[in-house]
Amino acid sequence: MNQFQFVATIAEREVLRYTPAGIPIVSARLLHVSQQTEAKLDRRVEFEIAAIAAGEISGRLHDADLGGTYRFSGFLSRKSRNSKSLVFHVTDFETDTQHSDTATGATNGIR
Repeated sequence: MNQFQFVATIAEREVLRYTPAGIPIVSARLLHVSQQTEAKLDRRVEFEIAAIAAGEISGRLHDADLGGTYRFSGFLSRKSRNSKSLVFHVTDFETDTQHSDTATGATNGIR
């Protein structure tokens, strides 16, 4: 199973482009900040991850507010066949009303 869900802000976003097959695609950088519990200790978690959205979801990501906070769902994959770098493939996202302040370290969900 390869499912990843987390709350993040859209830190950067490229312009909508099209593959040679005509599929719309958009790349972005997502920023996550949260407080997690590990071994009964609180731990501040921060990461920035490269993300990509293809097909119908790319238009939604392109139109989403830069700096907006969303709950993202998707999966992780290598950036390319020979790469060791990971990229998050967005399959869905929605406005997150529970965790709207990632910059201040509010508790945000990671699954």
